[in-house]
Amino acid sequence: MDFSILSVIIFLPIFVVFVLLALPVGAKGSRNAAFVTSIMIFILAMTVYLNFEFSGYMQFIEHHEWITSYGIYYSLGIDGFSLIILMLIATLIPCAFLLLWNGRTKAYWVNMLLIQSGITGTLFAQDLILFYFFWEAMLLPVFMIIGMFGTGNRVFSTIKVTVYTIMGSLFMFICILYIGVSFFEEFGVWSFALQDVVKISSFTRSEEIWLFFGFMIAFAIKIPLFPFHTWLIQTYSNSPTGGVFLLSSIMAKLGVYGIVRFVMPLFPDLYIEFAPYFVWLGIFGLIYFGIAALMQTDIKKMFAYSSASHLGFIVTGIFSLNAYGMTGALFLIIAHAMATGALFLLVGKMEYNLKSKNISDLGGIAKQAPIFTLFFMIMLLCIVGLPGTNGFVSEFLIILGAFGMQASAGIVSALTVLVAASFMFWMFQRAILQDTDNDTSNMKDLDLKEIIGLAPIAFLIIAMGVYPDWFLFKIEPTIQHYLVDILQIKAS
Repeated sequence: MDFSILSVIIFLPIFVVFVLLALPVGAKGSRNAAFVTSIMIFILAMTVYLNFEFSGYMQFIEHHEWITSYGIYYSLGIDGFSLIILMLIATLIPCAFLLLWNGRTKAYWVNMLLIQSGITGTLFAQDLILFYFFWEAMLLPVFMIIGMFGTGNRVFSTIKVTVYTIMGSLFMFICILYIGVSFFEEFGVWSFALQDVVKISSFTRSEEIWLFFGFMIAFAIKIPLFPFHTWLIQTYSNSPTGGVFLLSSIMAKLGVYGIVRFVMPLFPDLYIEFAPYFVWLGIFGLIYFGIAALMQTDIKKMFAYSSASHLGFIVTGIFSLNAYGMTGALFLIIAHAMATGALFLLVGKMEYNLKSKNISDLGGIAKQAPIFTLFFMIMLLCIVGLPGTNGFVSEFLIILGAFGMQASAGIVSALTVLVAASFMFWMFQRAILQDTDNDTSNMKDLDLKEIIGLAPIAFLIIAMGVYPDWFLFKIEPTIQHYLVDILQIKAS
C-alpha cells in the first residue's frame, strides 16, 4: 500500500471527534458523521482484506520513531488473527449505528468513535508500550459512556469496571516494564518490540510464571474469565445499549486476542504447560455461566451470563494446542460477536419500547413484531449452535480440539452445548412466543434502517455456517504459524 492504512483506520475516528468538538454540530450531525466514518473504516478494512497475502506473518507493517532513547516505537502490523477481528469490527459497528440511530446525544457518538479508535489501535500495536497505551485509551470513553448514559446504579457500575480494568492493566504494565528492563540487561539496548523481547533467555522459571500470570490476569478480567467476572453483570445490566454492545461483542474479544498475540509468543513453554488447566477452566466457565444464565429473570443479565459462557468456550479453543480448537475459537469470536451483539441491540430496542427487561413482563412479541422475532431467532440459533449457522461450525471445531487434547474434555464440552440450548429456548418461548396477559402493545417492529443494519449480520451467520471455507482460508496460515513456529508443536 502507498499510505499508512492501519494508521488511517486508527486515527480517522479521532480526527472526526476533534472536528465535531470544534464545530457547533448537533446530535444528528454527530450521528451522521459517526456513521459515515464507520462506513469509511469498513472500506479501508476491505482494502486491507483484499490485499492481505496468504501468509501467517505480519503484513502492512508501519514502524516510526517515538521514544527512541528507551526503544519505544510506533509499530503496527496485522496478521490473519487480527485481520479477522478487524473485519468483525468494521462490519458490526456501522450495522450497530443503524440500530442506535435515534435518541442519542453528541457526546454518545463522540465516545463511540473514541472507543473504535482504541480498539483498532490495540489490535494493530506490535510494541508492548504502544499496546498498553491503546489498551488504556479504550477505558476512558467506556467510563464516560456508562457513567453518562447508563441506567440503574450506573455510577457504581462505572467505578467497579474501571477499578477492575485498571488493576488488571497495572499488573500487565509492571510485567511490560520488567520485560523491557530485562531485555536491556541482556542485550545492552532498550526495546519493547514484541519481535525483540521474545528473544529474552535470562528469565528464571519463577520470573516467567509471575510474568505469565501478570498478563493473564489483565486479559482474564477483560474477557471476563472465572473468577474475574464479578464486574460483568452490573456493568452489562446498567450500560446503555451501545456500550454493552461494544463490551460484549468486541472488547471482550481483545482479552482473547491479547492471550494469543502476547502471552503465547512471550511464554510458549508455560502456555503449553498450563494449557490443560485453562481448557478445563474454560469448560467450567461455560457450565457455571450457563447455569447462572438459566436462573435469570432479567433478559439482559441472562445474555450477559450467556456471553461469558461462550467466551469460556473460546478460551477452551485457544488453549487446545491444535488447529481444530484454535480455528474454532477464532470462528466463535466472529459468531459470538455477531449474534450476541445483535441480541443486545434487539434487547435494547425491546427495553426502550416496553420499559422492562424482566422476562415475566414480556410475551406475545412475535405477534406484535414478526420481523423483530425473525432476526431474534436467527441470532438465538447461532448462539445455540444450530447446524447451518457459524455458531455450529465454531463449536464443532472447538469440541474436536478439546478431544484432541483430552478425550474427557471433549466429552464434557460437547455435553455443555445443551446448557445454552436450555436457557435460550426457555427464554425465547417465554419472552417472545408465548401469549400472556402482559401489555406489549407498545412493542414496535423493526424499521427499514434497523432491518438494513441486521441483514448483513444475519446473512454472514448463515453464509459462514453453510460454507465456512470462504472465511477460513485467510487465517489458516496464521494458525499454522502459531502452532508450528511459536509453540513448536504439530499443527493438527
